[in-house]
Amino acid sequence: MSAGIELDNVCCDFDSFRAVDHVNVTIQPGEFFSFLGPSGCGKTTILRMISGFTDPTKGVIRIGGEDVLGQRPNQRPTALIFQNLALFPLMPIWENISFGLEVRGVDKATRRRKAEELLALVDLPDSADKMVSQLSGGQKQRVAIARALAVEPAVMLLDEPLSALDLKLRQHMRAELRAIQKRTGVTFIYITHDQGEALAMSDRVGVMSQGRLQQVSNPREIYNNPVNGFVASFVGENNIMVGEIGTRADGVAAFSTALGPFRARIAEGVTTGKLYVRPEFMTLSDKPGAENSVPVTLSEVAFEGNFISVHAVTEGGTTLMAEIRNDGTGALPQTGAAMHMAFDAKNAAILPDANVTRA
Repeated sequence: MSAGIELDNVCCDFDSFRAVDHVNVTIQPGEFFSFLGPSGCGKTTILRMISGFTDPTKGVIRIGGEDVLGQRPNQRPTALIFQNLALFPLMPIWENISFGLEVRGVDKATRRRKAEELLALVDLPDSADKMVSQLSGGQKQRVAIARALAVEPAVMLLDEPLSALDLKLRQHMRAELRAIQKRTGVTFIYITHDQGEALAMSDRVGVMSQGRLQQVSNPREIYNNPVNGFVASFVGENNIMVGEIGTRADGVAAFSTALGPFRARIAEGVTTGKLYVRPEFMTLSDKPGAENSVPVTLSEVAFEGNFISVHAVTEGGTTLMAEIRNDGTGALPQTGAAMHMAFDAKNAAILPDANVTRA
């Protein structure tokens, strides 16, 4: 069983500080939805309001179409996994998992059977009688998920649960979490500041800044077509250029900068903004390009394995970045070389600043 979530014009104030500012979003039943943003942007406050630990100052939260205002956390069809997991060290794993069922008065044999079913689901079939101290970080993570699933929630809420794990384990657990969510069909709402986690696991992502949702879309759309400068710069790397918008036609505008004139995509209604180009769309050449080309001196070349990261400096001191795919052919660019960086207009965008207006 899964349920959808509706946040209808939701605000949350702490004294004079507005942590969540008029958020509107509908999360579909069975969806893996992530709130992505920097620390202090309001994403954890949203999770606490959905779970019932914090009340909204304004607006309505619906779970499965029902207004949950006034319902305590234990009355809502949600389960919350905290960052520190909060497992019980003196209980065997099966008792950790079935603790919520014990509170509800379920008999021991049924609790044990349910715990073993869930351990199989999270790929820990022989761990029922182990203690928490005998498990690795990733195994503890899976036990916390199994414990949350034991009470058959319609919505699973996860507050940065992978942040304490090392990089390799985080990458492994991304795939595990996604697979578990697909097997169970439960609605997952995931909180993270890690763009890689959000993009890799989610059906849709909501990017937040200063309490407001900046963009809600699927990961590819968020990365390839950010709606403003905050989303573009927070999700992935970018070369950012300041300038003035000139003539426009067919969704492309001229953009005058201190580095010279450029052309880039522009959305209808954008009158001021900056130009954004991702490093993977920058090319290096010994000769100037037909357009959108800048003479540079290479200042840093780093071999990263699957790609080569290049930093370069313009005559005016502006640093630009390029990422070149390592295909095993061609010479490595050399630090100090005089070259040209260029980009195609269709791979660059003129974007407005973030929407941080307070209402």
